[in-house]
Amino acid sequence: MSKTVVVLGAGVAGLTAAAELRKILPAEDRIVLIDRSFEGSLGLSLLWVLRGWRSVDQVAVRPTAAALPGVDVVNGEVARIDLDSRTVDCGPGGTIRYHALLIALGASLDPDRLPGLSAALDAGVAGQFYSAAGAVDLHDKVESLESGRVVVLVSAVPFKCPAAPFEAAFLLADQLGDRFGSGAVRVDVFTPDPLPMPVAGPAVGAALVDMMGAKGIGFHGGKIARAIDPYSRGIEFADGTPESFDLLAAVPPHTPGAVLASTGLDAAGWIPVDPATLATTTPGVYAAGDCAALLLPNGKPLPKAAIFAEAQAQAAAHQIARHLGYDAPDTRFTGEGACYVELGGGLAAKGEGNFLAARAPQVRLRGPSAAYHAEKQQQERDWLARWNIRA
Repeated sequence: MSKTVVVLGAGVAGLTAAAELRKILPAEDRIVLIDRSFEGSLGLSLLWVLRGWRSVDQVAVRPTAAALPGVDVVNGEVARIDLDSRTVDCGPGGTIRYHALLIALGASLDPDRLPGLSAALDAGVAGQFYSAAGAVDLHDKVESLESGRVVVLVSAVPFKCPAAPFEAAFLLADQLGDRFGSGAVRVDVFTPDPLPMPVAGPAVGAALVDMMGAKGIGFHGGKIARAIDPYSRGIEFADGTPESFDLLAAVPPHTPGAVLASTGLDAAGWIPVDPATLATTTPGVYAAGDCAALLLPNGKPLPKAAIFAEAQAQAAAHQIARHLGYDAPDTRFTGEGACYVELGGGLAAKGEGNFLAARAPQVRLRGPSAAYHAEKQQQERDWLARWNIRA
């Protein structure tokens, strides 16, 4: 009897898992990949769009059936996941029954969660760099700024790509050029965390603070934003202190979306998984990528990053095959990963290590060097070539 595996979401995790499942499952088994549009952008390139080094089209990811041979590609908005009946409701796209399910719906931006942020975005005094269009818009705003203060604000945790806000600060300073070098425009970063990338450990965080300081970028940790005033261009923090800005580069609050909360796997919506197998508490149901809540041995959550999403998807695909009774490798997610921090001028630092190491992650920050910048460029080329295949 043939089986059906449904994969929800065509981001890094969903695409990787669907392709891997097709390799290891029998041809008679059906693999269904569901996404609302199959139109996305390569996340690792968005900060290059912000800097002006890439266009929206250059970082577009538009996977088609030609890129996923043997996978049923279904355009549809997931309206409901019913774990009891093992069905996924896609609204007008119909209901699909599954034998195994991988949830890889990512994380969405929810600027309304921070009072005043949506109004500031609408008024043009704030921008964000978590979408290609947003990154282009923020680039243009920076380009027209002659003087004042740019504030990079982490609105809330968790958020996608732990290095992104600090990488953005470096690239904004690089874009500003003489305006930043002369002091006409300042760049400051505010985050609720005490240090950048706290899960990577204090040494990595302190090294990033030192790198920002050497560039003249201000770092302010432990600052929890409560509200944005788009008219006075001010930020109100939980400790009662106000900060002003001329341009706000915001990391909006992230949300897993209502459909994930409807599964009942977790009230907050982020889906708890086994760190090694990505299995949820419901047999046959797995989650990978940004929507998954994977706790490390020290009790902190694994950062939401594409490098982890890809590795999780590989492990989850193999575990799904084993769950269905096939002789597949017993692949486990190891927590090994690396990310790049672009500094401008063709240089990048590289953080790498094991985030699932006993007691605490063992991570080291290397660089900066031109070689790491080149590595990231190659990573971008490989991913775009892998999925933008046309018939």
